[in-house]
Amino acid sequence: MKALVFNQFGGPEVLKMADVEAPVIGPDEVLIRMKAVGLNFADVYRRKGNYHLEGSPPFILGYEGAGIVEEAGSNITHIRKGDRVGFADVPYSNAELTAAPSDKVIPLPEDISFETAASVLLQGLTAHYLTSDSYAIQEGDVCVVHAAAGGVGQLLTQMIRILGGKAIALVSTPEKAAVAKRIGARDAFLYSDHWVQEILDATNGRGADVVYESVGSTIMDSFKAVRTGGTVVFYGMAGGDPVHIDPRMLMDTSKTLTGGDLWNVLTSRDERLKRSNKLFQWITSGSLALEDPSIFPLNKGADAHRLLESRKSTGKIVLIP
Repeated sequence: MKALVFNQFGGPEVLKMADVEAPVIGPDEVLIRMKAVGLNFADVYRRKGNYHLEGSPPFILGYEGAGIVEEAGSNITHIRKGDRVGFADVPYSNAELTAAPSDKVIPLPEDISFETAASVLLQGLTAHYLTSDSYAIQEGDVCVVHAAAGGVGQLLTQMIRILGGKAIALVSTPEKAAVAKRIGARDAFLYSDHWVQEILDATNGRGADVVYESVGSTIMDSFKAVRTGGTVVFYGMAGGDPVHIDPRMLMDTSKTLTGGDLWNVLTSRDERLKRSNKLFQWITSGSLALEDPSIFPLNKGADAHRLLESRKSTGKIVLIP
């Protein structure tokens, strides 16, 4: 089969198409003919050598995607050949065929396209647990979303609205502020301005109920922007490592710092189905809008990586084998 591979760590230029052996499935796995693969920053980090990779070259990236079941293992009765399925965390999906554990396979409704599934599963399930588990949004909550024009940020902003909260978006440019306002943010402030004071002014000095912190280096400002007794949800550090937090500050202000990781909630097939079905319901009802993805054929994977690293894309990037 054909796959997008790399033999050494480096820039996008290390990615090449090659013929590799097709995976052989076990009794509890399914073989999926890939129709769309989501590109994520984790793929960039693995290509560069920042994240651990098992095995030896040639390495195959890709952890999120969708396709058609080609074969089901002998122990599997709930998945059949021809089923449309997706997944959020199955490795080696930058290829024509992927072997997936059956408990990680998510059935796709007929009105959810392969491209949509590959665009939304990882980021959508992340936004879902952030708004339902890390901090459960309540009617009227004021919620600050860092990097609100990014993939998870756009979904967070919309889910806050769906759940009855009010989103305040933090973005880097006026163009991204317009994106955030268009998808439902009540306010959108620029990082280059005095955004902490703007949030306090917008909340009559009270502060937000929750700040979704994905930048890392801004975490202390996030605490300044949240009310006494409020919560900062830390789930990323795209802008650099956060400082160490003094627990005495949390005690003095009655504020909460919590972390979030998707793999601590996707612990069973039932959890995957329950959470993805809610995601699909929001999409098919029109409550949750997705920007059209940027589509690249798999053999142009290096170009897709370049676009992602340029940070000029606002929607998802999807590879088509």
